[in-house]
Amino acid sequence: MQHFKTITEYCKAIGISPPRHPHFDIRRFKDNMGKVVDNMSPFRHEFYSIAIKADGEGKAITGHHTDFPEGVTIFFNSPFQILSWDILPNWSGYYIMISQDFLASSHLFEHLLDDFPFLKIDESIPFEIEKNELPDILSIYGHIQQEYLSDNPDKFGFIQAYLLVLLNQVKRLFNKQVDLQQAKAQFRTADLKLLSRFQKLIKTSFYPDAQLETFANLHSPSYYAQLLSIHPNHLNAVVKSITGLTALNHIHNHILKLAKAELAQTNASVKEIAYALHFESPNNFSSFFKKNCGVTPLTYRKSADN
Repeated sequence: MQHFKTITEYCKAIGISPPRHPHFDIRRFKDNMGKVVDNMSPFRHEFYSIAIKADGEGKAITGHHTDFPEGVTIFFNSPFQILSWDILPNWSGYYIMISQDFLASSHLFEHLLDDFPFLKIDESIPFEIEKNELPDILSIYGHIQQEYLSDNPDKFGFIQAYLLVLLNQVKRLFNKQVDLQQAKAQFRTADLKLLSRFQKLIKTSFYPDAQLETFANLHSPSYYAQLLSIHPNHLNAVVKSITGLTALNHIHNHILKLAKAELAQTNASVKEIAYALHFESPNNFSSFFKKNCGVTPLTYRKSADN
């Protein structure tokens, strides 16, 4: 599977011109139609992307989200997420690519994933918006592109501000469309921070290049409790009180999402997927998958291909 570390590498691979800036880029889809690869096999990259498809046919697949809306669609790509697409050269709209270094350079994005959870790798769900909501979104993208193409020496200060506006506007629409749990006020700040750290640890531990302890058991809540310097029972109690799910449920759900993405979008064998997801054996992985999904990994892969 191809893996692009930079925006420049990615642009070259999909057949479009290099970005004006190595850590940030904005494009109109229609400017690249006829140039961009219209059928891109699964790959990963290490930056964020926020896109608005105003019109066009075909679909983009992010992670395990294979149901891509047909109408006006906002969709996201997160670092290390598996992506692919099959589109016709008639898309209109915009997309922005933002490196993690760019975000780290501004205090505006210090708490990016807490403030904008739709950018998390397992929550980046493409969603459809009403056509009357489109002009406001396109206007923000237009302001960002105008600054980006200008020679203003302070343009990235404006771009950061507009980007924050865009993220908040998308958050408003995301919350309207997706049934998110909004019970944070009921829980202590410390517990919410603990939950966030636990969820982040699960995701980063399964990154392909994660640096792990020799005997790390990524399937065990005790492993994450040790990293968080708390007792496993306390971790489980906090997680369950906020989400209704146990700590083990969260780990299993993340493993299943990664497994489904690999099975649906790659040609990796069940054995390769099993070891990549830190199972002791392919049989253990197959048993786990069938217990939670009702079908074997190979059956799921065949159904995803149809």
